[in-house]
Amino acid sequence: MGKIVKVSGPLVVATGMQEANMADVVRVGEQRLIGEILNMNGDAASIQVYEETSGLGPGAEVVTTGAPLSVELGPGLIENIYDGIQRPLEEIKAKTQSNSLPRGVEVPALDRNKKWEFVPTVQPGTAVVGGDIIGTVQETDSILHKIMIPPRMSGTIVSIQGGSFTVTETVAVLEQKDGTQTELTLMQKWPVRVGRPYKHKYPPVIPLQSGQRIVDTFFPVAKGGTAAIPGPFGSGKTVMQHALAKWSDVDLVVYIGCGERGNEMTDVLREFPELIDPRTGQSLMKRTVLIANTSDMPVAAREASIYTGITIAEYFRDMGYAVAVIADSTSRWAEALREMSGRLEEMPGEEGYPAYLSSRLAQFYERAGSVSCLGSDEDRRGSLTAVGAVSPPGGDLSEPVSQATMRIVKVFWALDASLAYRRHFPAINWLNSYSLYLDSLKPWYDENLGKDFLKDREWAMSMLQEEASLNEIVQLVGKDSLSPKDQITLEVAKMIREDFLQQNSFVDIDSFSEYDRQARMLSMIRDYDGRCRDAAERGGDLNALFSIESREKIGRAKSVPADQYQDNYMQIVLEMEQEIEAIAQKGESEL
Repeated sequence: MGKIVKVSGPLVVATGMQEANMADVVRVGEQRLIGEILNMNGDAASIQVYEETSGLGPGAEVVTTGAPLSVELGPGLIENIYDGIQRPLEEIKAKTQSNSLPRGVEVPALDRNKKWEFVPTVQPGTAVVGGDIIGTVQETDSILHKIMIPPRMSGTIVSIQGGSFTVTETVAVLEQKDGTQTELTLMQKWPVRVGRPYKHKYPPVIPLQSGQRIVDTFFPVAKGGTAAIPGPFGSGKTVMQHALAKWSDVDLVVYIGCGERGNEMTDVLREFPELIDPRTGQSLMKRTVLIANTSDMPVAAREASIYTGITIAEYFRDMGYAVAVIADSTSRWAEALREMSGRLEEMPGEEGYPAYLSSRLAQFYERAGSVSCLGSDEDRRGSLTAVGAVSPPGGDLSEPVSQATMRIVKVFWALDASLAYRRHFPAINWLNSYSLYLDSLKPWYDENLGKDFLKDREWAMSMLQEEASLNEIVQLVGKDSLSPKDQITLEVAKMIREDFLQQNSFVDIDSFSEYDRQARMLSMIRDYDGRCRDAAERGGDLNALFSIESREKIGRAKSVPADQYQDNYMQIVLEMEQEIEAIAQKGESEL
């Protein structure tokens, strides 16, 4: 037990803490506020307190729990909403009858009273190792929760029973190699700052299908990959992340609202229960864990929130699920890091951020990956995809958080305020964005979408780049002075931008676009380009080519219902062929 000698906002210094260790969780003052030891200097400990410290003064007692900051992992995580240190906000509201988060309230992360139906999958006498599945709980309609042996344990199952249990009741007894018997429950704990172990990490080779055309076709992220969404205020970062959370073909989503506005988290809470997951037909909340540490909550807990989120995600990854972690935003997390670093009087780095900013960001993103899970079964593979938003002040991508993130992640979706102001959404700038997964995903694309898909993608990118250079000429001399080929390039690039890349997340048909539809749409636009160039060489009138009826139909192709688009697109291609051929023949006859 120690005594407080200094209080500086969320930072508290206490002496007499020689029994404590670095990273221990402590209880501070009469209200038993939660804190974590950041550093030790002799018997003095610097403590980051995760709650409001007003009213706390020198002389108050500090008691160490002897354990690092950990999360409870077990049935009851899904559909829940937690704060940055895994306190269940709805439970706290029900207990305190308050809309704000009272100080010192202690509520367990997992409901201790709710009973879960446990179905054993092993028999007594079975030899098990860490990560082995000993039974299942049907947590939601979408997720079968697999109860696993904690990673650092192994031995023989002495007894196991099925039935209804709370998360703290014993479901099995494990005899370890040294003869000690351990009671196993449905719940286990894990320190948030330590990555959960796995057997082997594999290179990501399967794309994460998001239903967003500019992401899936132009700048794909692989399952188990890392991506960043940087952009200034109002460019659509949060809507983009909501779209990824809604439509990505993963089994589970962990959404971390880290320092963002409270009304954005409110939108998530209102929308997700009403939205239907296209994979399961169930509510999206039935595969979602929400962590809300909004901008008005204590700044220290914001720093812990992304670790809490990714630890929960790793737990479900270890079951063999594909999981996506969406952090909104890492800039607010970095600001919390900067504030705590300043109070610790550490030497500041660039723009006041701590010198270890890059390594902390890397520690977060490196916990993503496609892995072979722990356990004696060979074929259990899970993936964890990390997507972080970056909110650079004034949209300046040269600031430290953006630069550090760019060095780590392999996909960069650069949002552009000028596109957002022109109402082009998603406002991802195709000239500034990149994906380094294209080569590793090529075999999957070739097998599932045909070899023409990536060729069409490269062609579309070259058209957009050519358009950017032609626009400079157009501003000087006007569009009419360009050659027919260049005019076709401008028209087709406009089609790629407006008819393919632009997507309305508030229209049901257009909010999600499957890969097959994307491939057919892009192929159709390329077909139009090739036929127009051929017709122009034969003397076809450009204005007539640009105003044919099938050109308009291509523009409306994205609003064709999902069960009709294949026949509809084939019909458009046939009509386009006839209309362009007629214009070409007319041109030849006039030559």
